[in-house]
Amino acid sequence: MTGIKTTGEKKMMFFSGRAHPELAEEVAQQLGVGVVPTKAFDFANGEIYVRYQESARGADCFVIQSHTAPINQWIMEQLIMIDALKRASARSITVIVPFYGYARQDKKHRGREPISARLIADLMKTAGADRLLTVDLHTDQIQGFFDGPVDHLFALPLLADYVGRKVDRDKLTVVSPDAGRVRVADRWCDRLGAPLAIVHKRRDKDVANQVTVHEVVGEVKGRVCVLVDDMIDTGGTICAAADALFAHGAEDVIVTATHGVLSGPAADRLKNSRVGEFVFTNTLPTPGELGRDLDKLTVLSIAPTIASAVREVFEDGSVTSLFDEQ
Repeated sequence: MTGIKTTGEKKMMFFSGRAHPELAEEVAQQLGVGVVPTKAFDFANGEIYVRYQESARGADCFVIQSHTAPINQWIMEQLIMIDALKRASARSITVIVPFYGYARQDKKHRGREPISARLIADLMKTAGADRLLTVDLHTDQIQGFFDGPVDHLFALPLLADYVGRKVDRDKLTVVSPDAGRVRVADRWCDRLGAPLAIVHKRRDKDVANQVTVHEVVGEVKGRVCVLVDDMIDTGGTICAAADALFAHGAEDVIVTATHGVLSGPAADRLKNSRVGEFVFTNTLPTPGELGRDLDKLTVLSIAPTIASAVREVFEDGSVTSLFDEQ
């Protein structure tokens, strides 16, 4: 007989960058593991240093980092963490990206533009990632950019069930803020048994974050409207859509989104909006100002969903089974 047989068991190790440690701790708690102690700091010139305090040899490693602001720093840190695990002889490396940076740049709208979402996927693969786990990508096609398995998780059950418990479903209308989100809004309709409406908008191609709302398609008068989107950045699009719904006679508007990016003027826009409630998940940290001052902001934890997917991946189970009811 040639070779050597081993009887060792699989070993899971969970790592976190510095972008959103609160979410990492929640996921680790759900899994019943600790976050591996990591020494990470920035040199004076901005370069990032990472070293793990425990051996990762032969382990199935999961590295979580949400791409929040400053987004380029945290993407680079995650790439360095992946590289460190590859060189530490990890058995496998699964990259967890609750919010995937540059996801809006998923295709060329005009000549001489990059496809930055593809670049991020290529960087992850080159660094050493074997698998990608993410939540509510801006478009499904981004899954095809990564050369390996991609587990695409959905916050719809978490968000929709929360809204369904709060609102009389007989008065509920699900609203897509633009044509691109109609398919997702339709899934909401199936889950809540509610009709669908659409806000038609036109974006100024030469001015970032500039949106003009034109009309509402569907019956919203006297209804409680739930605007569903994947992310809210500056808040301009969603607040304009809410204003259009109120102008067409909506009784109340609830805004839901998986990712609360909330950059720039978002805080003021949300505070001054007539929207009754904003509901996000914690894929991204909530800016301190909004968390303290905005009483109509609700943040739901995505940690149980991520933890369940991580457990399925580690145990060679089925991540798809977690969302079969959709």
